[in-house]
Amino acid sequence: MIKSGAVAATTSLPGQDQPARGFPGVKQLFSQNKILALLIAIALIWAFFAWKTEGGYLTPRNISNLLRQMSITGMLASAMVFVIISGEIDLSVGSLLGLLGGVAAVLDVHYHMPLAGNLAIVCGLGLLVGLFNGYWAAYLRVPSFIVGLAGMLAFRGVLLGVTGGSTIAPVSEQLVYLGQGYLPTLWGDLMGVVIFVIAGVVTWRSRMNNVRYGLPVAPLWRDVSRVVVAGLVILGFVRVLNAYDGIPIPVLLLMVLLALFTYMATQTVFGRRIYAVGSNMEATRLSGVNVRGVKLAIFALMGLMCAFAGVVNTARLAAGSPSAGSMGELDAIAACFIGGTSMRGGVGTVHGALIGALVMASLDNGMSMLDVDSFWQMIVKGTILLLAVWIDVVSRGSSR
Repeated sequence: MIKSGAVAATTSLPGQDQPARGFPGVKQLFSQNKILALLIAIALIWAFFAWKTEGGYLTPRNISNLLRQMSITGMLASAMVFVIISGEIDLSVGSLLGLLGGVAAVLDVHYHMPLAGNLAIVCGLGLLVGLFNGYWAAYLRVPSFIVGLAGMLAFRGVLLGVTGGSTIAPVSEQLVYLGQGYLPTLWGDLMGVVIFVIAGVVTWRSRMNNVRYGLPVAPLWRDVSRVVVAGLVILGFVRVLNAYDGIPIPVLLLMVLLALFTYMATQTVFGRRIYAVGSNMEATRLSGVNVRGVKLAIFALMGLMCAFAGVVNTARLAAGSPSAGSMGELDAIAACFIGGTSMRGGVGTVHGALIGALVMASLDNGMSMLDVDSFWQMIVKGTILLLAVWIDVVSRGSSR
C-alpha cells in the first residue's frame, strides 16, 4: 500500500510550482514570479490603451465598466480553475451560463418570481446539471472533453427552446440591481478598511504561526511592506470606483467568491485533495481518497458558478438573450491558463485565474474602445491563449 506521504511527495500545493527546465529567462519570469509578470503585462496593456485613447481608457467610468465586464468571466474562472487543476476540462460552461440565465429571465418576466426564489431555483438547476456532468465524467468514465462538448451543444439547444429564440425582457428592477447596481460609497470605504484590517491580521497570524512551529520567518520589514502595498492597492481601488458611482455589485460578488474559493483551495481538506487528484490521481486513490467523489463535487461547483454567473449576466444585460454566454468557455479557460493554471493539472491558483480574467477583459475593453474589428479581437485572444499554454509547457520543461 502506498502511504499518504506518497501523495504529498507528488502533489503541488497552491502557489508552488514544479521545477522548471528550458529557457532560463522564461523560467525565472513565469515560474517564480508569474503573478508579478501578469501584473506587469496588465500595466503595459493599460498604458498602451490609455495612450491610444488619449486617457479615456483609465477614466473611473471605464475602469468600472471593465471590472464589471470581467466579473462574469471571473465567476466562471473561479470554479474552472478547480476543474483544470483536477486534470479535467468543461466546455459546456458558456452554454450552461446562457441556459440558466435564460431560465432566470423566464421566471422573472413570465412568472414574476421573487429574486430569492429565482436564485434558489436557478442555482439548484446549476448544481444538478453540474452533478450530471460530473457523474458522466467521474463514474461513467466518459472523457470530460466529450461531456463538455455534448453539453455545449445540448444546453444551447435547450436555451433556444426555452426562449423561443427571442430575447426575454424586461426583467424586474430587483434583478437588474444585481448586475447594474453599485455599493454606496460610504459602504465601499468601510469595506476597504475591513479588507485592509483582515490583510494585516492574516499576515500577522501567518508570521506568528511560523514562529510557533519553528519555520523560517520573513524579515519584519518585508511583511510590513506587503501590508502597506496591499493598503495602497485597496485605497486606489476604492477611490477610483467611488469616483464614479461606487463599487459595482458584480465586482463585489466576485471579491466575495475570490475569498471563498481561495480559502477552499488553501485551507480545506477538499482543496488539498483537488491538487492531489490533479498531481497524481492513482497515488491519491490508493491513499484512500474518493477521487470520483472529489471530481463529482468539482463539477457540481462548476454548475453552481454557471448558475450564479448566468443570473448576474442576465441582470447586467437586463434581459435573457439566446446568445448569452457564447464563447464564455473560451474566456474562462483562457483566464485560467493565462493565470498560471497548468493544463496538465495539479498547479494553479484562484487569484491567478482572476488576474487572467482581468487580462482578457482589458484586451476586450481596449479593443472595443478602439473599434477594432471583432475578427481581430478573436485572433488576438486566440493567440494569447496559445502563448499562455506554450509558456506553461516551456516553463515546466515539457517534452513530447
